[in-house]
Amino acid sequence: MIINTGQRTDIPAFYAEWFANRLKEGFVCVRNPYNFHQVTRYRLDPSVVDVIGFCTKNPAPMFPYMDLLKDFGQFWYVTITSYGRDIEPNVPDKHRLIEDFKKLSSMVGIKAVGWRYDPIFLSDRYPIEYHLHAFKKIAEALDGYTDTAVISFIDLYQKVRKNFPEAREVSKEERLILGKEMIRIAAEHGMIVRPCAEGDELAAFGADCSGCMTIPMYERAIGQRLHAPKGKGARKECACYLSCDIGAYNTCRHLCRYCYANAEPSKVLEHSKLHDPKSPFLIGKYQPDDKIHDAEQTSWIDDQTSLLF
Repeated sequence: MIINTGQRTDIPAFYAEWFANRLKEGFVCVRNPYNFHQVTRYRLDPSVVDVIGFCTKNPAPMFPYMDLLKDFGQFWYVTITSYGRDIEPNVPDKHRLIEDFKKLSSMVGIKAVGWRYDPIFLSDRYPIEYHLHAFKKIAEALDGYTDTAVISFIDLYQKVRKNFPEAREVSKEERLILGKEMIRIAAEHGMIVRPCAEGDELAAFGADCSGCMTIPMYERAIGQRLHAPKGKGARKECACYLSCDIGAYNTCRHLCRYCYANAEPSKVLEHSKLHDPKSPFLIGKYQPDDKIHDAEQTSWIDDQTSLLF
């Protein structure tokens, strides 16, 4: 099976010690975000967890604990954008992130780490030309360290509209201009662009529009075939396999203006105070009314088939 860590928060950036403790103890408890006392307990055991998926803006805090992951398959996405602290107030310096990306790539291999440049929005400070210049510079720096670049354009969810009211949709014409040029730049540096939940409008320019965290991507990362049960993406436009996420909403302290996982900064700070690195839960501890369900877990690896990429 696959364990995801990054759809609700950034575990490597802010909760690396906690996750290391979960790996050592071999299990994690996850509250249903819509039913507080409904808890799922997952075993963190490589005999049943084939891949752990990470999405992060700062992988470095996890580096001291990488030995704990050596028996698990891994797939990482690291987001590196061009935005300043007006948009991403707590994201580390981008030059440092590029070096950390290279270090991570040397640890897990280029097929197990991809670069995300998303979400893309346009403004007076961040026009099309700015994005293309920044994308080119980052692609040049990551040449040889990944072959995957993911792009997406901002989605104005209710949370985003509240925290980032000046944001606007990117028009189709603007998406095509940006997408076409980014695909060209990425190809020059050995990368395929995978648009995230953007349909197939960029396929004509050479993008792979099949999804960015799909079963084939996981298989490619670990070099083995997975017999995965049918899954579904986070939304109808999404083709990714995103089940079994162990994170929690309103806990990411990057506080990016465009974030869809945080309601508002005050809730993030409130929840952060309840974090205990030794707890089975990311936030808080066991409660008297908790109903704990042990997830049914089994390896999906086809032992008869290995993939050679």
